[in-house]
Amino acid sequence: MSWLEDRCTAVITGAAVGDALGGAIEGWTPEQIEERHGGRVTGIVGPWFEDWRTARPIAPYHKGDGHITDDTLMTRLLIEVYARRRAHLDAYAVAEDLVPLMIGEPRWIPELESEALVLQRVFLAEKWLVARLHYGHVDPREAGVGNVVNCGAAMYMAPVGLANPGDPDAAYAEAIDVAGAHQSSYGREAAAVFAAMVAASVAPGATVADVVEAALRLSHDGTRSAIEACAAAGAAFGRPADDEQARELGRAIREAVAPYDSVGPEYRAMSMDARRPSRTKAIEELPVAVGFIVAHQGDFRGAVLGAVNYGRDADSIAVMAGAVCAGLGGTQVVPNEWLDRIETASRMDIRATGALMAEVAAELVEADRRRAEDRLAQLARIAEASA
Repeated sequence: MSWLEDRCTAVITGAAVGDALGGAIEGWTPEQIEERHGGRVTGIVGPWFEDWRTARPIAPYHKGDGHITDDTLMTRLLIEVYARRRAHLDAYAVAEDLVPLMIGEPRWIPELESEALVLQRVFLAEKWLVARLHYGHVDPREAGVGNVVNCGAAMYMAPVGLANPGDPDAAYAEAIDVAGAHQSSYGREAAAVFAAMVAASVAPGATVADVVEAALRLSHDGTRSAIEACAAAGAAFGRPADDEQARELGRAIREAVAPYDSVGPEYRAMSMDARRPSRTKAIEELPVAVGFIVAHQGDFRGAVLGAVNYGRDADSIAVMAGAVCAGLGGTQVVPNEWLDRIETASRMDIRATGALMAEVAAELVEADRRRAEDRLAQLARIAEASA
């Protein structure tokens, strides 16, 4: 396995592991999670409700038991778009290639335990893509305006980072364009910053500090402030030594992000201004993931399990923490005992998905290298002519 294939496979599998672990307890508080599971979650767990088909507020989804969620389903679709185009993407690629995959190609949906369209699994904010782009024929670059502002675009933006390995600036620019078809405001911003963090994480020799630097340098407004606050909380607290310290870390990160989170203290009873455009707010998931990444110094297990036991939107938080930590550490840090069970339970070859992204990324790296050389030669000619 080449270095690039290792890192691409690591990011995709690491994100999927976080997704499957977090999906089982998404929406609950840390206290409820511990009561339900007899302590902190330390791996794959079963459904919250035994009668998951009818129990509210989760029905009809079979969450848990190693099932990936819509985060990984959408990530796979975006990789398929890259594989089809063999080029960098923009908002038009979402309209012309991603949306048709959502509505035209049935596939196995683990949480539904059946073949279905991805459209039938995704949340309302992701169904917006189909309503606006397929039925509304809205300019793809503006289609995200008016949508619920959430982590829906950010949750599947890791492939954009892998398409720009070692270049967080390019990843940010590409993701801002791609995510414009889906999100606006701080939802779009978070998607771009997450892609930049993934790009920074897969640079040879990258460190947690490099990832955080890229995030702070490129982010704006409330997103930047929230990342700064959560990174500081994680750094001040450090790596927890036991379960009680892990609980305290989660509380410290929640306190740090609270001023920027529009959802409010009760995840299932949102505030009146929740998920509306704002210059001062941020989605919760990305800054919280940064807090756990920093506190655990990039350790995959620690950061992912911290994100899982944080509760609330645990699957997406763990996706982001898992992707970045796996980008830093490679495939060796993604536990095979978790990944093997998740691939089997979800009927999805997640490793092959990572390899497919690596194949495209290698082509893009070579094309970008040639383009950079041509540009340097052009600049030299311009400088010479201007002398």
